[in-house]
Amino acid sequence: MSDPRPIIGITMGDPAGVGAEVIIKALADTDLRAQARFVIFGMNELLAYTADRAEIEPFWWRDQHERFTNSPVNQSYEHDIVVLDYDEIGFLGMDVRGPSKPGGAASMQFLNDAIKAATVGRIDALVTAPICKESWKLAGFDRWPGHTELLAEKTKAKRYAMMFAAPPSRTGPLPIAKFKGLRVVLCTIHEALFELRHTFKIGTVFDPIDLAHQALVQWFGIEKPRIAVCGLNPHASENGQFGDEEKRIIEPAITMARSHGIDASGPYPADTIFLKAAQGSFDLVVAMYHDQGLIPVKLLDFHGSVNMTLGLPIVRTSPDHGTAFDIVGKNKADPSSMRAAIQMAIDVAKVRQKSGPKPPDTPQM
Repeated sequence: MSDPRPIIGITMGDPAGVGAEVIIKALADTDLRAQARFVIFGMNELLAYTADRAEIEPFWWRDQHERFTNSPVNQSYEHDIVVLDYDEIGFLGMDVRGPSKPGGAASMQFLNDAIKAATVGRIDALVTAPICKESWKLAGFDRWPGHTELLAEKTKAKRYAMMFAAPPSRTGPLPIAKFKGLRVVLCTIHEALFELRHTFKIGTVFDPIDLAHQALVQWFGIEKPRIAVCGLNPHASENGQFGDEEKRIIEPAITMARSHGIDASGPYPADTIFLKAAQGSFDLVVAMYHDQGLIPVKLLDFHGSVNMTLGLPIVRTSPDHGTAFDIVGKNKADPSSMRAAIQMAIDVAKVRQKSGPKPPDTPQM
C-alpha cells in the first residue's frame, strides 16, 4: 500500500542563516515527522554539522539533488526524510557570515528546484526557510523583493497576498483573555509607505479580501469566514477628517466583496480591530500595509507566527523570521515558527488531498 501522507518540501534558505538549525530542530519532533514525508533542498554537510551542534542524531537519508530533479515525477522514496544534497556548493554555512553572493545563489537554486517540484506535483506543499534579500541582490537576483514575488512569477499567479498567522497555541508572552489566534492578510507588501498613494486602488483591497475568503473556506474549513478590513488612516479617517482613502477605495472594495457573498466589514480603526479578532470576533483581518499587519502578529507570537502565500497554485508557508545571521552557529535559534509553518503546510496539504486545490480566482479588478 502506498504511503498516503503528504510530501512536504523544505528549502534551506540562505546557508549562512539559521535555516539549517530551525529545520533540524523542528523535524527533531517525532510527532511532527510522523504526519508527513519530507524532502529538504539544501546541503547535507551543513545539516549534519548543525545537528551535531544541537546534539541531535541525524534522522534523514541523503540523495543527490540531480537524481531527484531528473527522475520520473511518480518516483517515490522509501525513506521518510530525504536531504537533496547540493554538495557542489561547498560548506557555505561555516565559511560565510552575513549577506553574500554565494549565499544568494545557493538559496535561489534551492528555491527554483523546489518550485519546480511543487508545480509538477512531486511535493504537496513547500516550506521556505529565510533568504537574505541583500544576498539575492549580490547574486544578481534583484528583480524580486523576496520569496513571495518570485513564487508568484514562477507559478504564474495572477493575484497573490501574504497571510500571517499567530496560532491559538502561541508561544507569545502577552496574556490575552480568550485568545483564539490571529490571521492577517496584507493589501500591500514590500512597498515604500510613501509610494502607496500611487498604487492604492480598489483592487488593491478587494483582491486580498477575496483571496483570504477562498483560503479560509477551502483550506481552513471555515464555512462562512468573518473578515474585518482595516482603515488606512488614523481612526479609519473618522468620516474623512484624516484622508479620503476609506471612502474612495476601501469602502467600495468591501461593498464589492459583499456582492460576491463575502462577509467582509469595515473599515475599522487599526488600533482596536486586532484585539477583537484575536478574541474571536473575526476569522481574519485585512491590513492595508506591511507594518500595520505584522506588528500585532509578531507582538502576539514573535517566535511562533507563520507566513503563508495566498493565490498560488501551490501551498507555500514559511517561518515569520529572517536569517538571524547574528546567532548562527550558537545553537540559539528558536524553531517554533518553522515547526508551526511545517504543521500548517501539512494540514493544508491534507485538505487538498481530499478536496483538491481551491477554485480559480475571481478576475482582478
